[in-house]
Amino acid sequence: MPASIQNISGEHRKIVFRWLVLGLILVFVQVVIGGITRLTNSGLSITEWEIIKGTLPPLNQAEWQIAFDKYKTFASVQFQSLHADMDIEAFKKIYFWEYFHRLWARSIGFIFLFPFLFFVIKKWLSTDIIKRLGVVILMATAVATFGWIMVASGLSEDKRTWVSAYKLVIHLMLATGLFAYLLWTAFIVYKDREAIALKHPPIQALLKGLLWLTLFQIGLGGLMAGMRAGLIFPEWSIWVDLPRFISILNGQLDSVNIIDYESNAAIKAYVQLAHRFTAYLVTLGTIYYYTISKNFSSLAKSGGILFLLIVIQLLLGLFTVANCIGSVPPLYGVLHQGTALIFLAVLLWNKYIVLGE
Repeated sequence: MPASIQNISGEHRKIVFRWLVLGLILVFVQVVIGGITRLTNSGLSITEWEIIKGTLPPLNQAEWQIAFDKYKTFASVQFQSLHADMDIEAFKKIYFWEYFHRLWARSIGFIFLFPFLFFVIKKWLSTDIIKRLGVVILMATAVATFGWIMVASGLSEDKRTWVSAYKLVIHLMLATGLFAYLLWTAFIVYKDREAIALKHPPIQALLKGLLWLTLFQIGLGGLMAGMRAGLIFPEWSIWVDLPRFISILNGQLDSVNIIDYESNAAIKAYVQLAHRFTAYLVTLGTIYYYTISKNFSSLAKSGGILFLLIVIQLLLGLFTVANCIGSVPPLYGVLHQGTALIFLAVLLWNKYIVLGE
C-alpha cells in the first residue's frame, strides 16, 4: 500500500470509500439499463448524440413526431423489420429506455465529477488515488464515446437490423473494464492490501487465469447478445439434436459473412458453442478454487459466495438460452448479465486478498 494512501485520515477514507461504492452502483445499474435497452430493441430510437440538448426528451407531440420520423428514416431497416406497425405511443416506450440509458450516464458524470473536485480541493485524496480516478474519468469518456459509435453503426445502414455486435462487445468490455478498475480503486481505499493479504502464488495464478477466462466469457456474452446467437439453437443441451447443430456449424464461413453476420447462422452457432463451453470452464475453475478456498479462513466466505454465484449464473444461462424462442427473454438476459458483473466483483475481491510473488 503506498504510504500516501495510508496517510489519508480514517474518517476521510470512509467518506471517499462510500462515494466510490455509490459510483460502482451507478456504473452497475448503467450496464443493466444498457442490457434492457438492447433486449427491448430500443437502442436506435434516438438517432442523434446531443450531449447538452439531448438531456431533455421531446416535450410535445410535434417534437415526438419529429423524433419518430427520424427513427423511421435513419433506422429504417430495424423499423421495417421489427416495428413496421408501431405507432407513436409504442415508439415512446422504446425511446424511454435509450433516453434513460443516456440520462443515467450523464448523471454518473455529475455525481462523480463534483465530489471528485471537492475531495481534491480538500486534499482528501492521495496522489495515487487521484491518478487512478483520472484513469476512471478517461475510461468513462471512452465508454460514452464508443457508445455513440456503436449506436451509429445501426443507423443509415442498408443491411443491419441492430447495432454491430462487434462494436457492442467493445462498448461492453470498456464498461466492464471501467467497473473493474473503479472497484479495485475502492478496494485500495477500503483496506490496506498487505494487512489482509494471503501470500500464496499458486492460488494467485489460479485466480488470474479465472479472471481472464471470465472477462473472455463476458465478451462472448456480448457477442451472443449482439448477434442474437441464442435464437439459432434455443436448447440447453446440444446433444439432444447434435446433427442439426453440426449442420449449422458446417455452414459457410469466410471473412465476408463473418463481418456481415446477420444472415449467417454458422458464425452465430460457433459463438454460442464457445460461450457454452467457456461457461463450463469457468464453472470448473470456480469449483476447484472453492475447494481450495475452504482451507483458508480469509478466503472461505468469499470463495463460497463465488461458488454460489457461478451456480446461479449457470442456471440463468440455461433459462436464457432455453427461452430464446423468437427473441431473447429480457428478464433472464438482464439477470444473466448483471450476475456476471457481481461474479466478477467477488472474483476481484478474492484476487485482491491473495498476493503472488
